[in-house]
Amino acid sequence: MSYVELPGAKVPIRMWTDPATVEEGALQQLRNVATLPWIKGLAVMPDVHYGKGATVGSVIAMQGAVCPAAVGVDIGCGMSAVKTSLTANDLPGDLSRLRSKIEQAIPVGRGMHREEVDPARLYRFPTGGWDDFWSRFDGVADAVKFRRSRAVLQMGTLGAGNHFAEVCIDMQGEVWLMLHSGSRNIGKELAEHHIGVAQKLPHNQGLIDRDLAVFVADTPQMAAYRNDLFWAQEYAKYNRAIMMALFQEVVRKEFRKAKVTFEPVISCHHNYVAEERYEGMDLLVTRKGAIRAGSGEFGIIPGSMGTGSYIVKGLGNAASFNSASHGAGRRMSRNAAKKRFSTRDLEEQTRGVECRKDSGVVDEIPGAYKPIEKVIEQQADLVEVVAKLKQVICVKG
Repeated sequence: MSYVELPGAKVPIRMWTDPATVEEGALQQLRNVATLPWIKGLAVMPDVHYGKGATVGSVIAMQGAVCPAAVGVDIGCGMSAVKTSLTANDLPGDLSRLRSKIEQAIPVGRGMHREEVDPARLYRFPTGGWDDFWSRFDGVADAVKFRRSRAVLQMGTLGAGNHFAEVCIDMQGEVWLMLHSGSRNIGKELAEHHIGVAQKLPHNQGLIDRDLAVFVADTPQMAAYRNDLFWAQEYAKYNRAIMMALFQEVVRKEFRKAKVTFEPVISCHHNYVAEERYEGMDLLVTRKGAIRAGSGEFGIIPGSMGTGSYIVKGLGNAASFNSASHGAGRRMSRNAAKKRFSTRDLEEQTRGVECRKDSGVVDEIPGAYKPIEKVIEQQADLVEVVAKLKQVICVKG
């Protein structure tokens, strides 16, 4: 489908979904965003749903301003995937050992590494810029500097919630590795610190929603936020790269006889800010639950822990600010999912997937998410499908 346009106070609201299917709370958040004085465009992805301040699944283009809550607290959260030389026939019938090895190599939930991961010792890890990256930690907000040791040990860890590591098989029977994570606790604390700073600024006092507080250009607060934002986005990129390297090492050791090789890793943020130019304007484009889908650019759009995912290539649609959805998107809250579904439902909906099937992940049940096939269908003018994957192992925190 092409987009549906709803009226907005400052800009129209372009929606790649049927507005009638979007909950009223999310629609009101979109209307609120469209009132911001600095806004130049708003694109809404088919996985849109209610979030804090701004919806998940929205692309907000502003001139001379950025809203930290419209980035989200998991700064730089995103996806990585790599195609292997393995095929489905190479996998054992019982995948529990492989799942266990992945969980041993990559700490999940609140877990962290016992000691700092040395990237120079990892398989094909791009170490350029690593030392410079950590040296720039000295320049982030004083409020989080005491978290350095924790940030070091959490580098290369998965986290909880909707974060995951998966072994998948595509329609040709080829095996892929995929993972989803972001900037861990350090990104969250940086985000919360700056949201608090923004909400106290005088120019934000008359906003329709205090969670939409912004930083404006040429102010020390904006400079401090941009510094910390881009550092946290880099942390998230390195975090996924280290996990993927650890993941590849597990697979290489488990399938030593097959001499596994890997194609280049595809990686994309879906909670972040980028400096981009549209219609002659230099804009700050915030994607919260959306990926960049410039012409020919590869992206990853996951479903849920039982429904599979898509590797896509962007079509460069400027109407969406070269964006696409970041996943299927939730159709009910975590609390609602826990009330509605049982562990028996989870077992049924994840049949054939080696994964947790206990009460701790019921809120991640496939039934709590929108149908991924429909979400892909609604953005046919934003991306083309390169590969459809179905997970056989799903590791969650």
